[in-house]
Amino acid sequence: MAGAVAAHAADVAAHGGIDLMQVVALLGAGVIAVPLFRRLGLGSVLGYLAAGLVIGPFGLKLVGDPQAVLHAAELGVVLFLFIVGLEMEPAKLWGLRKQIFGLGVLQVALCGLVLTVAGIVVLGLAPPVAFVAGMGFVLTSTAIVMQILGERGELQSPAGQRIVSVLLLEDLAIVPLLAIVAFLSPGGDTGASMTQRWISVGVAAAAIVAVVFAGRWVLNPVFRILAASKAREVMTAAALLVVLGAALIMQAGGLSMAMGAFLAGVLLSTSTFRHQLEADVEPFRGLLLGLFFLAVGMALDLDVVMSNWQFIAIAALGYMALKGLAIYGLARALGGSNAVALERAVLMAQGGEFAFVLYATAVSGGLLSAELNASFTATVIISMVLTPFSTMLLKLIPRPAQSLDGVERPEGLTGTVLLIGFGRFGQIASQPLIAKGQHTISIIDNDVEMIQVAQTFGFKIYYGDGTRLDILHAAGAASADLVLVCVDRKEAATRIVELVKSEFPLAKVMARAFDRGHALELVKAGADYQLREVFESALEFGAEVLRELDVDMVEVGEIIEGVRERDRQRFAAQMVGGILAGRDLLRANAEDQARESGTVAGPSTPIIAPEDGAKA
Repeated sequence: MAGAVAAHAADVAAHGGIDLMQVVALLGAGVIAVPLFRRLGLGSVLGYLAAGLVIGPFGLKLVGDPQAVLHAAELGVVLFLFIVGLEMEPAKLWGLRKQIFGLGVLQVALCGLVLTVAGIVVLGLAPPVAFVAGMGFVLTSTAIVMQILGERGELQSPAGQRIVSVLLLEDLAIVPLLAIVAFLSPGGDTGASMTQRWISVGVAAAAIVAVVFAGRWVLNPVFRILAASKAREVMTAAALLVVLGAALIMQAGGLSMAMGAFLAGVLLSTSTFRHQLEADVEPFRGLLLGLFFLAVGMALDLDVVMSNWQFIAIAALGYMALKGLAIYGLARALGGSNAVALERAVLMAQGGEFAFVLYATAVSGGLLSAELNASFTATVIISMVLTPFSTMLLKLIPRPAQSLDGVERPEGLTGTVLLIGFGRFGQIASQPLIAKGQHTISIIDNDVEMIQVAQTFGFKIYYGDGTRLDILHAAGAASADLVLVCVDRKEAATRIVELVKSEFPLAKVMARAFDRGHALELVKAGADYQLREVFESALEFGAEVLRELDVDMVEVGEIIEGVRERDRQRFAAQMVGGILAGRDLLRANAEDQARESGTVAGPSTPIIAPEDGAKA
């Protein structure tokens, strides 16, 4: 293996590979561009792409060979698919089989047909060329879509799972597409090539069997032996070996490296070493995936774009529009909502990294000319660059109003207690009232789905936004003795308290606070009582820890009450002197450590505890 790595390094060097200055340029570009673009709300993907364009051969020329970088950075996609596989237990993957082989096949076939016809009719391409160009664009960028879903935290959502299913099918589709390209290439329809194709199928099947066998019966025993050695670096090396080894086996079988890594992840998803593997691979995944996006930005040949700008503009925008419309129409035909269909269409409208492989194969087979290959490659890259912008534009489209079927708006309620917000906090807060027989409690919330679910458990919740004065009137705030503000968002809670104390001064307001800073804000807004949402549960947790340490029950009670008393005194001081007041009442472990070490305790600069309002 060391020899192979050395040979690869020599090959990169021979082709004008990456020196130390270029490595510094790549890292510097990512470090500068990504935080800037995320701060502007443009996303990390666009930051990487823009940085790659700036430092590439068509910008500052700090990196001369983007293809060498792209070849190495493809491992980022491989590692990403491995981590996704770790989250997909075999039973879960089996549950997605209809989406993978149903929705996935339908989407690839429909989009392929639409783009092929467009290539023939609009771009004037020969049918075989139009097919290759269209099918290459059909293969969505796994890297971009996964990155966007990951940043949103939607990979495990139902909509995210459907998108992942289609991406998996598209990764599988590259295999038959490569075979079709070989068949369409000049001289491809021969008996020898047919025999070779059957051999290739057998090799591919053998590769899959080899990866499955290793994942089921070899890897877990090996990892147990390595874990017993207590050598962390060996476990990291083993994790990388598993991913890259599976990718290499699948590549040798003519399959996708990313699919090999994904399959290895699925097979290890039930392993006791799953979380260790994920932790070991994650840093490499993030770095290499960022490098991949940088390389894509560098690979955009501006000379080709300028000389063929009309063709490329029509192809990029036309293909994206037609592919998006096909995806949207299919999603709607299969029962998806307008919002879900539109989201999927915009997110998956671009071409992807597997198009480069398909086009390169078509060039080597004589099906595509070098000029067409450059134009189609530029088309795919531009579509990838446009995707973050299109997702931003999607946010500007107003969402359709929520359906209020089976949900009532408040009108003339007269309860003595008005509870606003029936989330995880409000649900628990309501239980003592209901247990006491307080049946004159009115509850409002603005989450339709939650209201509908609560109704199945016997709750009567009205739909309404507590930050609106007209809703407060309709919900009976004027007749309520108590208004309980249990909403999630800090800004909304403060606004409700201000409204109630201004318009309904006779009602007492009890509010849920996000943290200490918010609690101070609520008191200043007029709240009669506030409770930080995690304060009591954290104290109880700390008390249980003391009990586990065999501290006497009486002493535990005294300690917890002491913490409460110091907190009350500190809060009172902060109401007068600001967030830094009463700092001496906060117990900190640095003082104890300094006392034990004999050094002088005491910070030279003010310290704000995370619970005071800073984000932990």
